[in-house]
Amino acid sequence: MPDLSDSLTPRRGALRLLAHVLRDGRMLDGAASGLDGPAAARALRLAGLTLRHMGRADALLKSRIDRQPAARIRDILRLALAELFEDNAAPHGVVHDAVALARISPRTVKQAGLVNAVLRGLAEDRAAWDALPPPTLPPWLRKPLAKAWGRDRLEAIEAAHLRPAPLDLTPKPGAALLPEAEALPTGSLRLSGGQVSALPGYAEGEWWVQDAAAAIPVRLLGDVAGQRVLDLCAAPGGKTMQLAAAGADVSALDISEKRLARVTENLTRTKLHATNICADALTWTPDTPYDAVLLDAPCTATGTIRRHPDLPHLREARDTEALTRLQFQLLDRALTFVKPGGILIFCTCSLLPVEGEHQITAALKRHPGLTADALDPTDYGLPADAAGTHGLRLLPDLWPDRGGMDGFYMARLRLPA
Repeated sequence: MPDLSDSLTPRRGALRLLAHVLRDGRMLDGAASGLDGPAAARALRLAGLTLRHMGRADALLKSRIDRQPAARIRDILRLALAELFEDNAAPHGVVHDAVALARISPRTVKQAGLVNAVLRGLAEDRAAWDALPPPTLPPWLRKPLAKAWGRDRLEAIEAAHLRPAPLDLTPKPGAALLPEAEALPTGSLRLSGGQVSALPGYAEGEWWVQDAAAAIPVRLLGDVAGQRVLDLCAAPGGKTMQLAAAGADVSALDISEKRLARVTENLTRTKLHATNICADALTWTPDTPYDAVLLDAPCTATGTIRRHPDLPHLREARDTEALTRLQFQLLDRALTFVKPGGILIFCTCSLLPVEGEHQITAALKRHPGLTADALDPTDYGLPADAAGTHGLRLLPDLWPDRGGMDGFYMARLRLPA
């Protein structure tokens, strides 16, 4: 068995992660690499890079291999091609470690020669890779997005998914700015990356990680100081912390004890307070109505693909139907938690109108007197073309010069007094 060199270890971890997603059907999770520290971070990055470009790798391999190799060998080849042509890694090191990875397992050792021959033949043929069409979303997602946003916008979204997402932070009011961070017009701070726990202000709880798009729904509420606000489906707690930092009397509700524990951890680090409630929103009832409710409803999370390249490989069209039904139920239930004249913020991190615009259009028909406020995106530091039906529609190709943002839909609904 070959020694596990510094370069081989994260590559081996990346293979574990690919199997975790592609064979076990589980979300990409750095812990599944079996590594920690910088090696785990590199393994996660390599696995994400491979998933983003897997379609191109498979197309290139299909033209060079007559018979489909074993799943692990496919993943070794996919990883190597992504490194060669998208990470610009040194061919010698990539090929050497790919062969070593094949030799590690008794089940694939006999295919090490195939790995060596295929990669040596392809390593110098960048033109073949460049000639392949860019990666696209799976048909179940691509078709409705093309219908909703048009072919040109769809291709811009797909291009945005290939770019590594920056690291966005939401600072507490009055927190010192990080010198290396860009202050976004929405109020978030943006960095190119870095180890979160090593950044200035982390231990002091001066900020938390939250995509710029995800920070907008709370800002739609305006001044919440002294108001009673319910954050539904609250974990991991970014919006809860925003509300608490703005002076609201916050209750954070989530159905999962494990996920709610993350909210508690984040509140403790940031020295903020909220009342945590572990309950099913469909059966729970508050003692008294709230001034405002924020519902970040469960969804396909297709707006976060640039951060989670595993999602296209894990979701299916049938997932959407169950989730839209749950969104419908949660929205109607959440309206009963709001006092007369109060506000409900509805949002989803989805690219699909059926999980956003269509939900609000249907809710306005179901509930006489319910209204959706007209929202000007420029009031929140967003581009003018973020205006959407009954609310704001954010897509990953917005702010291309700044690094984009997650896809989100959000609306501000007002109950009759």
